[in-house]
Amino acid sequence: MSDTSHGVGGLSFDKSRRGLPAEAGVAIALVLIVVAFELLGRVLMHDSFLFNTRDNVPGIFNQARLQIIILQVSIIGIIALGVTQVIITGGIDLSSGSVVGMTAMIAMSFAQVGEINGMENTRAVFFARGWVDLPVIIPIVIGLACGIACGLINGLLIAYTGIPPFIATLGMMVSARGVAKWWTAGQPVSFPTESYAAIGAGMMPVVIFACLAILFHLILKYTVYGKHTYAIGSNEAAARMSGIHVRRHKVLVYTIAGLLGGIAAIVLSSKNLTAQAGMGVMYELDAIAMAVIGGISLSGGRGTILGTVLGALIFGVIISGFTFLRLDAYYQEMVKGAIIVGAVVLDQWRQHRAAIR
Repeated sequence: MSDTSHGVGGLSFDKSRRGLPAEAGVAIALVLIVVAFELLGRVLMHDSFLFNTRDNVPGIFNQARLQIIILQVSIIGIIALGVTQVIITGGIDLSSGSVVGMTAMIAMSFAQVGEINGMENTRAVFFARGWVDLPVIIPIVIGLACGIACGLINGLLIAYTGIPPFIATLGMMVSARGVAKWWTAGQPVSFPTESYAAIGAGMMPVVIFACLAILFHLILKYTVYGKHTYAIGSNEAAARMSGIHVRRHKVLVYTIAGLLGGIAAIVLSSKNLTAQAGMGVMYELDAIAMAVIGGISLSGGRGTILGTVLGALIFGVIISGFTFLRLDAYYQEMVKGAIIVGAVVLDQWRQHRAAIR
């Protein structure tokens, strides 16, 4: 006989039928994908995807490939942390990639050096005004302010005008990309100070991503902010009736998403030592895909930061695996599109299954 316990109204709960958390399924999928690439590598490439096969390199695992995997998803992963919170409230954010491009251009223009190899950097955006070699805190604050401003505008439009999130953030996506191109008439911005370049050096993007993931995992799980976020996504009308200031909370959620976009822009421009108007293109779709693969419901009310982190790792393993198998770049883009569609189909299937139960 199965062990049961009685709940409200005499209803019984069978512990034997309790399912695994969604993150467990995502973790299992991650392991299976790694195993698949390992087998394909052994058969097709006569090499190992995960393990080190070179005698002149110490260690069991292919450390270089592991570093590449987590590095290539860390910056988009920072965006995905904000997108996750937006989706949990039942919204969507299509502007994060363009916000990254705009913020990177503006922040980098305040982080330029005044001299390059002893010669004046006359191509610095604000060289004539003497705004070069500024303390690193200045471009950081300006970059964060840009991200916050974009998120705040998105939140105000969605919360107080009734515009659907898709339309509001689509408008911001186009506008922010336009600002990125206008800022320097399409010219790239390069030559940052050493202190600014240090932000994205080495494995710092991974460290920043990990710290932010832990922070927002704790916030969503243990704070009033997290409870209100899930409540709004589950049933906005009920959340409003229970006393939650839904409009104000939505503004806060979109503002935080903008802030994380600003952080991603600073890290990206610092890592690349340059900023271009085309930075961040399609990042928003990759971030949404990471979140949905990680178990976030597009209808809102369900999902975790841990799931998004696992989704980001799956995304990174797939892209790295295709590169390992020497699959051409355009095939990779096709597969990425299929992953995005498949993630949405998977979410719909999960919702349908939950409804049947």
